Amino acid sequence: MKNSETFDIAITGGGLAGLSLAILQAKAGKSVVLFEKNTYPFHRVCGEYVSLESWDFLQSLGLPLNEIDLPIIKNLQVTSPSGTSIEAQLDLGGFGISRYKLDFELAQIAKNLGVIVLENTKVNDIKKSISQFEIFTDNAVYQSKMAVGSFGKRSNLDVDWKRPFIAKNRTSLNQYIGVKYHIKIEFPKDKIALHNFSDGYCGISAIENDLYCLCYMTTKANLKKSQNSIEIMEKNILSSNPYLADIFSRSEKLWPQPEVISQISFEKKGQFESEIPLLGDASGMIAPLCGNGMSMAFHGALLLHNIIESGENLIANYPKKWKNNFATRLLVGRTVQRLFGNPIMTDILIKGMKLTPGLLQLIIKNTHGKDILAGNK
Repeated sequence: MKNSETFDIAITGGGLAGLSLAILQAKAGKSVVLFEKNTYPFHRVCGEYVSLESWDFLQSLGLPLNEIDLPIIKNLQVTSPSGTSIEAQLDLGGFGISRYKLDFELAQIAKNLGVIVLENTKVNDIKKSISQFEIFTDNAVYQSKMAVGSFGKRSNLDVDWKRPFIAKNRTSLNQYIGVKYHIKIEFPKDKIALHNFSDGYCGISAIENDLYCLCYMTTKANLKKSQNSIEIMEKNILSSNPYLADIFSRSEKLWPQPEVISQISFEKKGQFESEIPLLGDASGMIAPLCGNGMSMAFHGALLLHNIIESGENLIANYPKKWKNNFATRLLVGRTVQRLFGNPIMTDILIKGMKLTPGLLQLIIKNTHGKDILAGNK
């Protein structure tokens, strides 16, 4: 069944990038439909730390951050698997907020602006005809003048479109899993800690309601070594880092089972597929150590919105501006990630940063941006 309306823009994926673009386009007077396979609110695997570069941008979307009691995070701790630790101040800093709350609030703003948000709706395919795009769901086919993909790290569309990162043989870059809990624990609210373990790293930071997000990334091989048991993996591998052993012993997990995502790929991607611009994790290998993927999602949405509204050549300018804004950040993040996967190299790197504190500040500077509204170009 074909939907009778032709929208100005159709967005597949209702995460941070998709919702931000929907809000921006609706404010510009466009008719917008957004497809989300889940129903708000829901949890996502995510570190839930947002760089303060995004604060003013989120308020400009209509999210009253000043009215929400959110922890402001100004200090960073990094540890090696053996327990070597270094701490530093975050010049820019960030704040903690759960995706459960953040995505829901942005979805409500979008709906109030007239965006048609179709929840519990999976997009099966997007095709371009002569004059428009057709978006195929289980229930209907929707038409739009423009289509955007913002469907996360891996989706059925990636597989169906045979995107290069999907087609590659299994490597160390595409066999990651992510695990997230919300916990109660005594821990400084102004600190984000990144604790390394063999072939992985785990972050902990405060979110709203006196809770904490505990989120880690590791390899499928680590899980396999642990009889495919997350509990055994946390006990035998993560807890080899004494800081993580202490956190697991003192924390109260609020869910019986964690949120888990598998088959995460950090292979390079691209900003287009069949004339469809891609946003957020769908557009690039945004690893956690690239500074802040959440802020990069917001920044990418504003960047794409500005190109659309300016009438520039989208296919020529979007990839170029995406790389201008994110290439250095991604390169530094990938480099650090490679070092942090190896216990010996992680220990050497952290000991080196203790001797030369400016090195850690340089990494922080090159993986965090400037105010999105001021720095978007």
